Amino acid sequence: MSFAGPFFIALVASVAVAFLSRHLLPQLGGRATGKRLTRMQASPHWRSGRFRNPIPTRQQTQHGLALLSTIADFFKSAPDRAPASPIPNMPIQVARARAGSDHLAVTWLGHSILLIEIGQTRILTDPMFSRRASPLSFLGPEAFPYERPFTAADMPEVDAVLLSHDHYDHLDYSTVRELRERVPLFIAPLGVGAHLVRWGVPGPRIIELDWDEETRVGDVAVSATPARHFSGRRTTDRMRTLFAAYAIASSARRTFYCSDSGYFPGFARIGERHGPFDLTLLGCGGYSVAWTDVHMTPEETVRAHLDLRGEALLPIHWAKFNLSVHPWTEPVERVLAAAAPLHVRVATPRPGERVVHGVDLPQQRWW
Repeated sequence: MSFAGPFFIALVASVAVAFLSRHLLPQLGGRATGKRLTRMQASPHWRSGRFRNPIPTRQQTQHGLALLSTIADFFKSAPDRAPASPIPNMPIQVARARAGSDHLAVTWLGHSILLIEIGQTRILTDPMFSRRASPLSFLGPEAFPYERPFTAADMPEVDAVLLSHDHYDHLDYSTVRELRERVPLFIAPLGVGAHLVRWGVPGPRIIELDWDEETRVGDVAVSATPARHFSGRRTTDRMRTLFAAYAIASSARRTFYCSDSGYFPGFARIGERHGPFDLTLLGCGGYSVAWTDVHMTPEETVRAHLDLRGEALLPIHWAKFNLSVHPWTEPVERVLAAAAPLHVRVATPRPGERVVHGVDLPQQRWW
């Protein structure tokens, strides 16, 4: 075969992928261009065409045969990695009227979906109500069954959607399309707005933040803080959008949201700058020996809570998807075991159950 043969095949393949990405798989999202890209490139966290973590970070800490073994374990059948019956959840309830600045209530809807009522403001984090965390309807991690599955239509009026990063279990095409006419504001890390624009969210309703930048939603300040993770929706766009955690504060209450992050010393600095926090909302699931730098173990979740100077901890990023090889209830059980000797107060609400500041924490082992 002449050189022209392989070149032609590669060209056709590239055109096909580009066509599928643009016309048949809008779930893949958009790419930053123009002023959005220029702003990203001006970030102190952007180097050599990609965003960088706050400290050296490996996306995979296993290689070769060890990594292949972990991948094989993921595809093995293991009954304890998913619930045996639908997860019990409660109907969503929020305050009937907007409350004062000392009000703080959080409703966890599974994984990293939270309805945060703080002051007079309501914020919805990382809404994901599709069946699979994937660009494809027939392949990828499938959501666990719930007794009363939550949908985008169940969401009450909110003032903003807050996005942590662009992975499929946090930024969902179908959910954004369902919410885009009902939500006045989408807040996201740098670059993520390109996905939202492609999916029909008007540009003026999108605010993108770099780490240590702040915006206001009503009476509440939302500050983007560093996280230790990675981003991307294709194999070719890793680290080309930013990822973030958030300090959310009214004049009287403070909460901290961090879904996906490896443990790092930055939590202590965030606690010094933005804390103390009445409630921390911290990821505890999806960990593995293959990605210890980008997901916390449950014990590290408790350590991060203490670094952040949190009063009470609500563990999230579990009970919705099978994203690792651990049993589905292991994350919360290990959090409770690590928290007990340190006298850390842990909330364990059923999905849909409100955690209200100043009221006894729900602490039943409902699972």
